[in-house]
Amino acid sequence: MPERTVVIAAAQGLHARPAQLFVQAAARQPVPVSIRAGDKAPVPANSILGVLSLGARQGTEVTLSADGEEADRALDELAGLLARDLDAEQPA
Repeated sequence: MPERTVVIAAAQGLHARPAQLFVQAAARQPVPVSIRAGDKAPVPANSILGVLSLGARQGTEVTLSADGEEADRALDELAGLLARDLDAEQPA
């Protein structure tokens, strides 16, 4: 099962807006993706409550995992999203 480890770049961590953007992107993926922080159990990346429950702050290292034919592409896209400071970006 492919994995990607990334450090949360958003200034306020995975709170309301960055978490929502991440969850929406995860929901668009063709494979199920999970996310975990530290020793916490993995949660579905497309679950806003699950992602918020991780309490991931700026600088927190999280691990994304997925399985399936397009897992690598999905993980690359989602890891790239988390590596950006989504708090500093203007909403589209």
